[in-house]
Amino acid sequence: MTPAARLSAAIELIGTIDAQRVPAAKALKEWGTAHRYAGSGDRAAISGLIWDVLRRRASSAWIMDGDTPRARLLGMLKLERGMDVDSIAALCDGGRFAPEPLTEPERAALATHSLADAPAHIAGDYPEWLDGYLTQVFGDDRVAEATAMASRAPLDLRVNTLKAKREKILPSLAHLGAHPTPWSPIGLRIDLGADARNPGIHAEEDFIKGAIEVQDEGSQLAALLSAAKPGEQVIDLCAGAGGKTLALAAMMQGKGRLIATDHDKRQLAPIYERLSRAGVHNCDVRTPKGPDDSLSDIHASADLVLIDAPCTGTGTWRRNPDAKWRIRSGALEVRLKDQIAVLDRAAPLVKPGGRIAYVTCSVLPPENGEQIRSFLTRHHEFSVVPPSQTTTVLWDKAEEFAAATLPSPEGLLMTPRRTGTDGFFVSVLRRG
Repeated sequence: MTPAARLSAAIELIGTIDAQRVPAAKALKEWGTAHRYAGSGDRAAISGLIWDVLRRRASSAWIMDGDTPRARLLGMLKLERGMDVDSIAALCDGGRFAPEPLTEPERAALATHSLADAPAHIAGDYPEWLDGYLTQVFGDDRVAEATAMASRAPLDLRVNTLKAKREKILPSLAHLGAHPTPWSPIGLRIDLGADARNPGIHAEEDFIKGAIEVQDEGSQLAALLSAAKPGEQVIDLCAGAGGKTLALAAMMQGKGRLIATDHDKRQLAPIYERLSRAGVHNCDVRTPKGPDDSLSDIHASADLVLIDAPCTGTGTWRRNPDAKWRIRSGALEVRLKDQIAVLDRAAPLVKPGGRIAYVTCSVLPPENGEQIRSFLTRHHEFSVVPPSQTTTVLWDKAEEFAAATLPSPEGLLMTPRRTGTDGFFVSVLRRG
């Protein structure tokens, strides 16, 4: 397919997503099935266009004075891809499979319109109902923070220190352009261009042997900040597919007791194979069976309970821009109730002197600082470990990392703009 034909296909797909109200990933998969002639490079390029349109949905429509699939795509080419009018016009020449030529109003919009006078939620590309929350946490920086949250994320990997060291893995992934992550001492990063396909990490020998896992650097750091140690009893209360469970196991060096559970047993399905591949032998996976609590035998004995809390996922927008426009205020209310329940479940599991590491991939204050303040009013035996103490696990980069984050009395917040990671909130609570 020519670059112009890819634009036409993207416009068609955006129309399908709008009309059928289907997730973008589903629409892209169905399009690929129906258009077998399109090669892997074509599918990757079209996917890149769709995701970039979703990232810049509001601002693209604003500068084009229209909220049509074509208008959003043209606006995105200017705002996200940095293309000028002539370059866009060269693709939209009305030739075979190409979009229709630019109209005069479209040329004028591309040449003269900007986001200078756009409302914050338009310039930052996020739903208007979230503006108050983002103002609360970021103030006048909310547009800059949200813009960074709309940019494409790199592919981050975590080196499994049970099987390898980062300096040993780097040469074997040099063909993918892997380089060390800025903060995590066990992370690798592969930068991706706009049309780049995700490399086949699952086919790499290092992955097959369990030496690496796909994990955003922010998620790696959240696990590291929990300060799990060899010999401790550690509970991953919302283990899901096991990403942070694997990180905790490596920190514990196979020593101690690690328990992984989740209220939704379907989420746990992949964890068994992942633990086996990673060489983890000290993890007990507890699947909920009926109304009985899978942790009923644990009474104030855990050194650490990690809560990778269910949340709105606003910190992961750059990886899942579709979710940004599908989120509703009702979803926030549901998540807040879930967080209260899991925090209150964790409290009696922790021994005196033990700790809870509360983590969300959200930037919204009600899910972060406000949730912690509410917990402390219900559980006076707990107090917040100051972020300046939690970051000491990062050794020589502790002070620099702490300065990059957005600290608060309740914890610290990582964001794409500040730390180059997904948005993560981390609060460590110690039981007196």
